[in-house]
Amino acid sequence: MVKKRLVVFACTMLVIIGCVVGFSNSAINNMNLGLDLKGGFEILYDVKPLETSKSKEVDMKAVASAVSKRVNVLGVSEPDISVEGKRIRVQLAGIKDIESARDVISSTAVLTFRDTSDKLLMDATVLKEGGASLAYQDGSPVVSLKISDQKTFASVTSALSQTEDKLMVAWLDYKDGQSYSEESQKESPAYISAATVKEELNTDSVVISGSFDEAEAQQLVDLLNSGSLNFQMNEVYSNVVSPDLGEGSFDATIFAGLIGILAVMVFMIILYRFSGIISAVTLGGYTLVVLVIYTALGGVFTLSGIAGLVLGVGMAVDSSVITFERIKDCLHQGRSVRQAFKEGTAKSFSTIFDSQLTTMISALILYLLGTGSVKGFATMLLVSTIITVVFNVTVVRFILGQAVNSGWLDNKKSWFSVKESDVPDLRKGEKQKKFGPLKNFDFIKNSKYFIMISIVIMIVSLSFGAFNISSGKGFMNLGIDFSSGTRITLTSEGTIDSNKVKTEFEKMGLTVDSVKLSGTKNDTATVAIKKPITKKEREKINDYSLKTFKSEASDSTVSPLVGQELIRNAIIMSLLSWIGILIYVSFRFKWDYAVSGIVALIHDVFIILGVFIIFRMEVTTDIIAVLLAIIGYSINDTIVAFDRIRENVGAYGRNYVFKKEEYREIVNRSMQEIVSRSIITTITTIIPVIALLALGSHAIFDFNIALLIGLIAGANSSIFIAAQLWYYLRCKFKPKNNHKKKKAIKRTEKVEEYVIPGIND
Repeated sequence: MVKKRLVVFACTMLVIIGCVVGFSNSAINNMNLGLDLKGGFEILYDVKPLETSKSKEVDMKAVASAVSKRVNVLGVSEPDISVEGKRIRVQLAGIKDIESARDVISSTAVLTFRDTSDKLLMDATVLKEGGASLAYQDGSPVVSLKISDQKTFASVTSALSQTEDKLMVAWLDYKDGQSYSEESQKESPAYISAATVKEELNTDSVVISGSFDEAEAQQLVDLLNSGSLNFQMNEVYSNVVSPDLGEGSFDATIFAGLIGILAVMVFMIILYRFSGIISAVTLGGYTLVVLVIYTALGGVFTLSGIAGLVLGVGMAVDSSVITFERIKDCLHQGRSVRQAFKEGTAKSFSTIFDSQLTTMISALILYLLGTGSVKGFATMLLVSTIITVVFNVTVVRFILGQAVNSGWLDNKKSWFSVKESDVPDLRKGEKQKKFGPLKNFDFIKNSKYFIMISIVIMIVSLSFGAFNISSGKGFMNLGIDFSSGTRITLTSEGTIDSNKVKTEFEKMGLTVDSVKLSGTKNDTATVAIKKPITKKEREKINDYSLKTFKSEASDSTVSPLVGQELIRNAIIMSLLSWIGILIYVSFRFKWDYAVSGIVALIHDVFIILGVFIIFRMEVTTDIIAVLLAIIGYSINDTIVAFDRIRENVGAYGRNYVFKKEEYREIVNRSMQEIVSRSIITTITTIIPVIALLALGSHAIFDFNIALLIGLIAGANSSIFIAAQLWYYLRCKFKPKNNHKKKKAIKRTEKVEEYVIPGIND
């Protein structure tokens, strides 16, 4: 049996290592890359019926179908087209000619035939669907159209041949007020062509010729074949990423993520030795499984999504740390290795379940209410959280259990990072020793210093915000996601001069709000303009970028209406997350635990926003995703503290009447027991974030800074705020109990049973 378990242990480890080594490259290569990693564009259209339309309602399914046809004409693989109420979001990754795609997707492309008095003769309904094609006449490009209603076409042309001028004018998207007489005098008239009709045309095809080149003729063909739209689409949000910028961001972020994960593996091995090796191997398997499942679900990897994966790695390690620390606690109490494994894994399950479920609540709300990259981040967080629970409850425990139950580790407590000298000899009556960096620390007494630091940060941030308002800058630096406007990203192989960029933009008639340089050599410039730019302005900027920096410009434009909605949605998402967590924690614990946890979360949000206000950093929708992720992560940490407090309170018996001093002692003892775990899990989560900051794409620098600040603030609130607030609430609002005071039952720091070698070990 011993050899059989060891063989299963070894084979399982080798299979996981083999899968990671064999399939990692394939998993990375098969990732569905988003716009910020592959280039392309995302546009949100507001859909309204045409003014000439009799119906005031638009069938959004028909809109999605029509847009899908047009996207297919562009030859884009795996487009993402989604309906959001009366809006439609189009995401096209990897597309090269972005401006042409914009025109093809949003143009109404209503083809009409009129006489010289601008009277409507017939529309595109006489044409055969999909019958437009590019042709040449006398060496010039023309558009050939197949006629489906030959009878109507013959009747119209017959009547037209009897008129004085005999002209049939073809218009694309004719607007009221336009006239042939005025347009015919212009060098570039608005109509497509004016053909002379000398006789009745009873034919199945007709040719439209005009003053257009081959590209314009092909675009007209594409528009006609994709169907005429009986509605208009107004662009209210857009995000364009050049392919060069996307590719560089992907390579840098993947490299930084791998370095961060490897660093976490090494850290776990150093800290937990044998258990750490198992954690490192399963962490590799966990990462591979998350990549495969997320890809299989059709998930699109964005920069923030990959950062969500890295955050998920930290949370996966967190679950392992909870289990390993519980096992160490049992070993320090004098348990045998087998007993420690059995008790440690059993006690850690509810903690892991509660902490991960609260994270899922935040991620689910983020997914339901978020859009774009925020939804991708939430999806990654959901997948990561589910796989974390599955891996820790099944894979990690199974592998460790095979090694432990084989008896191979019976006398190897040091392999679990526990010194034999630290294990009490129960036969000699030795008591359990205290361990940890803060084993004698008074968390209730000293919490005031850490709370004061937070208060100072908040006061300073409010002062900076007030100063910003007085100077006309706004309380905080809201990005265009919230304030509306346009953000242009320019990339170069060398250093960019921000003053020259500002001057060039002003020459184009654009008022620049700010120019922010980033990158290792200041080779990337982010230009903020406090208004949406037009198509012509966008073309001028792109021409300037190609001429000066040899690369295309990336741009993101948000209308004021969308900005207001994003602010409202951000507030709603935060409030719903707090309410969801409040309800769950109240159900699983008690109301005072829930209130304490929520106050700690609000503290974390204010600290992140406070730092952003002080350093005037830009607040975007991705930062909102960070806030909600930190809400989930911080409550995860806090739940661990609450779980230990609840356990220590329960050790006194259900009807025990506590004194204030006893509550104080319980909080201090509980925090002393779990503080090492909190510090370790914070470090293991911060390590990948630091790797992303140092080596990853500059495009998510602020995103990672927010994560780093949030993780530190979350650790502070979990250790020095949540438990202490619970203590004050519990002392003030003691649970009503009419039972008499009973004698306390056995406490966790006391020996629960003697271990006799050969009998009960």
